[in-house]
Amino acid sequence: MTVKVTVGVRVSLARIAARFTAAVTAAVLGVAVAGAPALAADNEYVQYYAVTSASENLGAIAERLLHDSGRSAEIFKLNAGRRQPDGGSLTDQNKLRAGWYLVLPWDADGPGVQYGFLPTKAPAASGTGTSADKGGSVPDGKSASGPAGQAAKPTGPPTAPGGGSATRSPAGVVPKTPPPPSTGKKCVAATVSSRPSNWAMTRLAADQAWKHSRGTGQLVAVVDSGVDGRAAQLSGRVAIGANIVTGDGRGDSDCMGTGTAMAGLVAAEPLGELTFAGVAPEAVVMPVRVVTDGRAADPAGQAAAIEVAVSAGATVVALGSHVDVTQAPVAQAIKAALEHNIVVVAGAPVRGGRPAPLDGAVLVGGVAENGKPAAAYAPKSVDVVAPGMNVSSIGINGTKTFVGSGTQYAVALTAGTAALVRSSHPELTGKQVAHRLTATTEKMAGAQADGWYGSGMVSPVAAVTQQLPEETTAAAGAAAGGRASGGGGARLAFVLTVLVGLLLSALLVFRFRGTMRRASAGGVDELDNDWPAGPVPGEANDSVSSATGSR
Repeated sequence: MTVKVTVGVRVSLARIAARFTAAVTAAVLGVAVAGAPALAADNEYVQYYAVTSASENLGAIAERLLHDSGRSAEIFKLNAGRRQPDGGSLTDQNKLRAGWYLVLPWDADGPGVQYGFLPTKAPAASGTGTSADKGGSVPDGKSASGPAGQAAKPTGPPTAPGGGSATRSPAGVVPKTPPPPSTGKKCVAATVSSRPSNWAMTRLAADQAWKHSRGTGQLVAVVDSGVDGRAAQLSGRVAIGANIVTGDGRGDSDCMGTGTAMAGLVAAEPLGELTFAGVAPEAVVMPVRVVTDGRAADPAGQAAAIEVAVSAGATVVALGSHVDVTQAPVAQAIKAALEHNIVVVAGAPVRGGRPAPLDGAVLVGGVAENGKPAAAYAPKSVDVVAPGMNVSSIGINGTKTFVGSGTQYAVALTAGTAALVRSSHPELTGKQVAHRLTATTEKMAGAQADGWYGSGMVSPVAAVTQQLPEETTAAAGAAAGGRASGGGGARLAFVLTVLVGLLLSALLVFRFRGTMRRASAGGVDELDNDWPAGPVPGEANDSVSSATGSR
């Protein structure tokens, strides 16, 4: 029976190994398919370029429109395999056809860049690529050019643990030189208050948190009217940003003052006699302009502004009063930002209710010095409150002081606090930071959990220093899980290998026992029928029984 047992074991191992190999192969193929780059949908607004000549290539296009030929790979991933109007598809970076449309990264700019739904027909005969596709059709019959300022929906840069995006696009980089002064008929006069008051900063006492955190390494996107990059107290703190209103240009200028005031509350630094400081004076502000003259931006433009902030690598997004979170496109853009591990801070709505996709965002209500709400916020919509009435900040066009009222200033103060937390607790996810903001508030007199004040007044020092039992428990569980699994894909593979090995061992034991029982009963191993008949190498052509007897 020795030979039969050996043969049975060998066949069993062969079958199990074959099945295991097939399963692993299927899993690997599944991962490969899941990891393939997603193509832009035909019903999404995108930035695109119409190829004008077969002599063009992706490297030259990337150099011209992205100012970096090395980014040709990004364009390739956005377009590879997508069906073009002539039925072809992109398979080679150096082989393009006139009339093809190439989806571009959101920060592309220059001649030929267009916005809107991706056309389904070849461009007009002129083929210049600089005008809308007059002869083509687009989904739902909408214009191919689309509204100005629409950017491609981002997938977002790689997400760093707890700290938002690992890389930043040019929009999130501080320029070496400031922008030119804001000029023109649309620029409002600088605002000066006869009653400047610093009660907001006194109330929050953010300076008590600065020995623990000053917001270093955080990029806070301010979605409002832009930010005056020439403001002395924001020197070196304002990124290039983006202009959603026109779809081109920078966001680091401001004709209204509200965006600059928000930026000051986030990141202004004392300078000489200008003693005012923001909550997180070492954070960087990235302005995303959605308004220039007080008229509200359309919902699609508001959503695009949030998407641009995500693509630029923002770790915190502060939405001004010109962004309506009750609009479906805006709520969906916020949901996408939350999925990219970003802290989103917005004003609580004053009508309707809290949209479901906003769960995980921080909705803020503004209050006056006497505690009265700045607006009639929708029931159960406020998470936290912060000063929002008679709030002092920095002005535009050289104005030293700006004093204003509105929920957007409470949003800015809360966003600055979020930057402090992200800098001091880089291990926390965006949702954990949002939870910390609400769990460490200072209770307001007479406040109810579902009333006007949410959980209470934002407290920068408590948000940075207070220990939360739920975070300690979660961290301990994660550490224990990490030790058990070893962490990473390689460790997971090791664990799976061990489990499979144990399973194989168990199967072999049961198989061996069953074979021995059948052998002792004079039975025949059913696997013998699968094994080729013939002599066993190295032994005589005797029967198994005689060979066993001779031994």
